[in-house]
Amino acid sequence: MNKRYSLHKIDSADKFTFSPAEYSYFKYGDKAYAEKFAKELFDGFISQHQEILDTNKEIVVLPSPYMAIPTASNFLCFYFKKYLDFYLFQKGKKSSVLSKINRNHTYTTDYGNLSFEDRKNLIANDTYYLDKDFLRGKLCIFIDDIKITGSHEYTVNKILNEYAVNADFLFMYYAELTNFDIDPKIENFFNYYTVKDIHGIVEVISKGSFQFNTRIVKYILGLDSSNFDYLTSKIKRHHLDDLLELAISNNYHLIKEYENNINTLTQTEIYYGN
Repeated sequence: MNKRYSLHKIDSADKFTFSPAEYSYFKYGDKAYAEKFAKELFDGFISQHQEILDTNKEIVVLPSPYMAIPTASNFLCFYFKKYLDFYLFQKGKKSSVLSKINRNHTYTTDYGNLSFEDRKNLIANDTYYLDKDFLRGKLCIFIDDIKITGSHEYTVNKILNEYAVNADFLFMYYAELTNFDIDPKIENFFNYYTVKDIHGIVEVISKGSFQFNTRIVKYILGLDSSNFDYLTSKIKRHHLDDLLELAISNNYHLIKEYENNINTLTQTEIYYGN
């Protein structure tokens, strides 16, 4: 089985069935919207495809591939698992298992500005790993927040074929572009709808429901020195500690474009608390 489900269909460039404002906050680390979207996604799926979950196979949920810093879709996946597991509990079934596809590289390019071919070529240069023996015979639900060109799904299917994974696959999205006359750059219209600049970044980090993800870490590390200094003066110290720890964990200190801001964090001894 290889199926796809999306809750919202994007068939217009100016009318949407979800909130771009909420989506923008979600993409920059507001977990409150990750949970809201996950509940909506699960309820929509179960109302139409309950039969898929009526299986004796173990269920595995996987977010889009990442290295060390979770993507926004990872938090969507985490909360989706919460609602899925309660459903399985009510049915007297085993809880699902959270897994991941590991990736070995990262990039500084803003993915939302790319065409399908550019996206495919960019991620084709990466290397991925999954445990095919662990996934064998299971129902694998791959969860992502949005499908614009399908390049990630293409890549995941390529990985599954290369590893000859013998399992059932379901690709699930909060939203999917279904009108291909619309420019794929509409993704960045959603991404930056409310979080447009450094002031929006400070706003979202100040929320109690905030947690760093790949997108906001890359955004911050790519800031010019004046905006970076402004940010570090406005957010709490523990966020700066987390930022440096995450940057190092994802090898961002080896990327020239991020070098200056990471060095600024270490030089001010934020991380070590001296």
